[in-house]
Amino acid sequence: MVHDPLRPQPDDPGQERDSDGEGGGERVAKLLARSGVGSRRDVERLIAEGRIALNGHTLTTPAVKVEPGDILTFDGEVVGEPEPARLFRYHKPVGLVTTHKDPAGRPTVFDALPDGLPRLISVGRLDLNSEGLLLLTNDGGLARALEMPSSAVVRRYRARAHGRTTQEKLDTLKHGITVEGVRYGPIEAKLDKAKEGPQGANLWLTVTLHEGKNREVRRVLEALGLKVNRLIRLAYGPLALGTLGVGEIEEVGPRVVREQFAEHIEPENLPTGERPQYRVKAKVSRRGEAAAAREAEAKAREPKAKPEYKAGWAKPKKKVRQPLKEAADAKVRAKAGSRPPRKPKAAGKVVAPAAPGIIDRAQAKALKSGGAKSTAPKPAGRGPAGAKPAGPRPGGPRPGSPRPGGSKAPGSARAGGPGSDPRGPKPSPSRPGSSPVRRPGPRPPGGRGPRG
Repeated sequence: MVHDPLRPQPDDPGQERDSDGEGGGERVAKLLARSGVGSRRDVERLIAEGRIALNGHTLTTPAVKVEPGDILTFDGEVVGEPEPARLFRYHKPVGLVTTHKDPAGRPTVFDALPDGLPRLISVGRLDLNSEGLLLLTNDGGLARALEMPSSAVVRRYRARAHGRTTQEKLDTLKHGITVEGVRYGPIEAKLDKAKEGPQGANLWLTVTLHEGKNREVRRVLEALGLKVNRLIRLAYGPLALGTLGVGEIEEVGPRVVREQFAEHIEPENLPTGERPQYRVKAKVSRRGEAAAAREAEAKAREPKAKPEYKAGWAKPKKKVRQPLKEAADAKVRAKAGSRPPRKPKAAGKVVAPAAPGIIDRAQAKALKSGGAKSTAPKPAGRGPAGAKPAGPRPGGPRPGSPRPGGSKAPGSARAGGPGSDPRGPKPSPSRPGSSPVRRPGPRPPGGRGPRG
């Protein structure tokens, strides 16, 4: 706001000016709410604390209108012209206080926000030990409209509580409940999972409410005998936490703001455009990082829901996990590395003899089929392959073997005994064009005779 030095100033700006609604200007509470200083109720409290000044004079009443050219300050800083309404989604971690200044010196949500953001205020609050979705905006009027119980904006939470209960007891909350003189409206609570342990039971609940009073979820569940030890806000109105990481902040698009919250924003303060300006990641405290690690661990432990198939749908086949081929090959290589290298085997099948000089059936079969020859030692006195040893056979001739002189034992066909052919021996068949084979007769004593 630009100050006009020629414009006459009132003697006491703290007094009510244009309270009858006539004349120009805008009420100070409404203007500061649009500028993001706070909601109208917060501005009234700030004026009562003497933190708002108009043209250098501290205001004592909110019934004052600000005209063009007036200088409005908050804690000594000049309040600029209100910009279009902006809305942000923030994943609040555990350990941060939802306030701008904490008397106890605890870390706050606004201390963890990155630089470059406009002055923001929270839509409602999340206590120190709560986490999840927190909406931030630069429009105090929008924040006030969304957090009022009369607006009946839906809030959805996921709570982990210690104790035992049933769905029938939780259904009694649909009619509202009074706790310590405070009346709470209808609440929908659904029992998601119950786990029995040695020290009791831990329950996971999904709670949906419309008022959002101070510590409403914790007090209502305590009235049913449940102690909440973890509380996560999943959704606020049409906006959900989604996949927003812990400590991360994201601006809601201007088109979504116009479509979903136009009734709560002044027409002159509606945003323009289609896309948000930026998405940045906020700083996360150590306690926030620990909360993120706990959340990731809890999600990993939760069993995955089985898919539901309608009647007539084909169910997928179960996958059979086969052993990895790489692991099997690694085992084989490890075993092979611990053993000495094997000698390469000779081609063909080698059959060892049963005893030296004796050929068994298996060896004879291998030799007949063209396999490797036996490696058995040859008997002493044996000549080249196929040659008979010279001299008489040790131990005498075999029974039925030819005697020296080419004759067999009496009674054989060649010796002319009984059973022999009187026409003589039959000639052996010969090949065409070759001379008939003549068997040598008995050698005369004393030398070689002529061949017949």
